[in-house]
Amino acid sequence: MKRICVIGGSRYFGRVLVQRLQSAGHRVTVINRGSVPPPHGAEHLVADRDDEAALTGALESRSFDAVVDQVCYTPVQAAIAARVFSGRTRRYVMTSTIEVYDPATAALPVVPPGTPVPEETVDPAIWPVRTDLPWHDAAYLEEHYAEGKRQAEAVLARHSGFAFAAVRSAHVLGGGAAEFTGRLAHYTERISRGTPITVHAEALPTVFIHYEELAELLRWAATLTDATGPVNACSDGPLDVYRLGAVIAARAGKEARYRSVAMGEPASPFSFDRHYAMSNARAKELGFSFSRTADWLPDAVTEALAAGGAATS
Repeated sequence: MKRICVIGGSRYFGRVLVQRLQSAGHRVTVINRGSVPPPHGAEHLVADRDDEAALTGALESRSFDAVVDQVCYTPVQAAIAARVFSGRTRRYVMTSTIEVYDPATAALPVVPPGTPVPEETVDPAIWPVRTDLPWHDAAYLEEHYAEGKRQAEAVLARHSGFAFAAVRSAHVLGGGAAEFTGRLAHYTERISRGTPITVHAEALPTVFIHYEELAELLRWAATLTDATGPVNACSDGPLDVYRLGAVIAARAGKEARYRSVAMGEPASPFSFDRHYAMSNARAKELGFSFSRTADWLPDAVTEALAAGGAATS
């Protein structure tokens, strides 16, 4: 049995993570701002993770075998976490994102289309950090989401107070209405209604992961491996927006209709005019086994269709 702290953990795959940690026999403490209670049996601490004094006060003398940070978006938040949890945990796992590899958001090494993007493409040990930027501004943060994650990883990777791993998640699907981003609902709603979907004519493939598989990988990262550094998390089998649409159309009994736009123009979620589909080879080498996207996607689509567009962005 281990003592695990989850920052966030009140919805979607974070909630599943807490439940899986509990099922494995671990004692779980959830820290959030109090708007949503954690799963039954988890200790609940109410604090704003941006308020260093409040976070320190809520923790009191508690210590943990591992912390899983679900809601770290900026280097400022990462710096607060590093100070607060230094000496309180031996391991810190941050949920990061495939978006750190988006070549439209930073000058990154070129990875040819068709070659899965490896972790070393973005090295947090050398990535520059700017805590003086307006990370507190919601509009700025939304526009610089990928850079905020890169810099948050960099702060935690350079901290000497604990071992650090960053789980870089692919696009998460599944769960019906629980999938709160609304990206899959964007497709199920339009295909069900016969509304054209705006896509790039030559959209490139991307990678996905089922929300329960991501929760399991985070449990593994926190309790079953000592690996440090970035770890990509994606199911086997990339697919492009047209193949995604075909699965939805088959489940809905409708025809997918598209409106093509030129490369570089805005389009629907998961339509990409640039390559950054990840490799999951490192996680496999470390001992984690992934499912195939094709095996779980049809059921995820059925859940989204049953939700009737309840998910919202």
